[in-house]
Amino acid sequence: MANTPSAKKAIRKIERRTAVNRNRRSRMRTFTRKVEEAIERGEKAAAEAAFRAAQPELMRAAQKGVLHKNTASRKVSRLAKRISALPA
Repeated sequence: MANTPSAKKAIRKIERRTAVNRNRRSRMRTFTRKVEEAIERGEKAAAEAAFRAAQPELMRAAQKGVLHKNTASRKVSRLAKRISALPA
């Protein structure tokens, strides 16, 4: 347990940061899930629209430190590849 005032403050800061990161991660996953659901239904137009909304969310998560930059790029790339494989 934290004893010093600085350790107690650090705990408060960590709790706030954790809440922010949890929100960002949840938002990113929601956008990604919308793309994946459209792909599963085979709706190319809906998937592309969802992808255009999800891509900035993924990159923002990487910029804010929720994801590594390469992880976000890999996810974007794989989603784009799956969308392009859908029949028109």
